[in-house]
Amino acid sequence: MNGKAYIDIAAAMARTGVLGYGGGPSVIPLFRHEAVSRYKWISDEEFGEILAFANALPGPIATKMAAQLGYRQKGTIGAFIAVIAHILPTTIGIIALLGTLYSLKESTVISGMIAAVRPVIAVLLGMMAYEFCAKTWKGLGKTIGLAAGLLSFLLLVLLHVHPAIVIILFLAYGTIHLRVSRWAKQKTGKDREDSI
Repeated sequence: MNGKAYIDIAAAMARTGVLGYGGGPSVIPLFRHEAVSRYKWISDEEFGEILAFANALPGPIATKMAAQLGYRQKGTIGAFIAVIAHILPTTIGIIALLGTLYSLKESTVISGMIAAVRPVIAVLLGMMAYEFCAKTWKGLGKTIGLAAGLLSFLLLVLLHVHPAIVIILFLAYGTIHLRVSRWAKQKTGKDREDSI
């Protein structure tokens, strides 16, 4: 049994739990940093797939991401360690600091600190969105990538379609697109062989 792998999972998930200020969306770049950049457990593409599936399922996204990343590394025990490591420090911190927060909630210093964190979260989410857009353009092309972005905006914001339905639609499209592109590559490869 490789103890270092479990320690790495616990350390990574504890960092995401402690540093993930602002709820689910703000912690996603931290998960990406730990899983893709620091430990290289998965690729950016795999992270995008995990994120899509986590968004489609009910419940808090951070615990779903922690469970999935832990499971991919060390199965059920890894998932359990990841979830506990992710939520335990925050739970203890909330219980320990709740009284202090209530006594300082009217302080202008505390309000200023909270306000200063919001732009950082927005920049982190913007950077991640840009990187995903760049990968989409590389994989699908700019035209299809922009069309997919506009279609998702239309469905989510204007028509108020549930995000899980939009994700399922795009996963279905991705499956079809992948099969068609593989078929086209095989066909062009066979055509080249036939011409030689």
